[in-house]
Amino acid sequence: MSQPSFAPILVQDRARPAEHLHTPRPWWGQRPGDRRGRPRLPRHQRGVPGPDQGYALLLAERVLEGRLALQPGEDHHDVLAALAELACARAARFGRAPVAGDLEWAATLLGYRGAAPADLVAWRRRLVQGAGHEDRRRRRLVDAVLPATLRLRAEEVQGRLADWPALLRPGARPGTA
Repeated sequence: MSQPSFAPILVQDRARPAEHLHTPRPWWGQRPGDRRGRPRLPRHQRGVPGPDQGYALLLAERVLEGRLALQPGEDHHDVLAALAELACARAARFGRAPVAGDLEWAATLLGYRGAAPADLVAWRRRLVQGAGHEDRRRRRLVDAVLPATLRLRAEEVQGRLADWPALLRPGARPGTA
């Protein structure tokens, strides 16, 4: 209830003016992990946007858990991140979200379904190591896949795995952070 203007009121009982927040100053990224300025990656290494790509890693954990033929020294976390990235790239080429078939395709392509040639295992180990923590490694892995390979079915990839350099760029190097 409001106080009439002629009634006496103590100073501490008066209504205080609302606090006004100041206009924030411009923010500039200055921490080591902040990205500054324009993206440093060339346009062809920024990936292909697709719907619901964040779901791929969860789907990889659900679909591929315990079904991968890992070699000694290969980290499960890195492998799942790399396979999810490949599945996203393939799904985006078709304009859809990643599905379980894309993850099966990626696992087949990199030889994680078993019976992979030794030189493919050595190549994938180099590129997949650290992929769970470094996005450039995952991008380099995706860039190593030939565009025509993204359109193949998993069965076709399995049939051509003995000649894996026809599906991938064997000269690809691991990315560095």
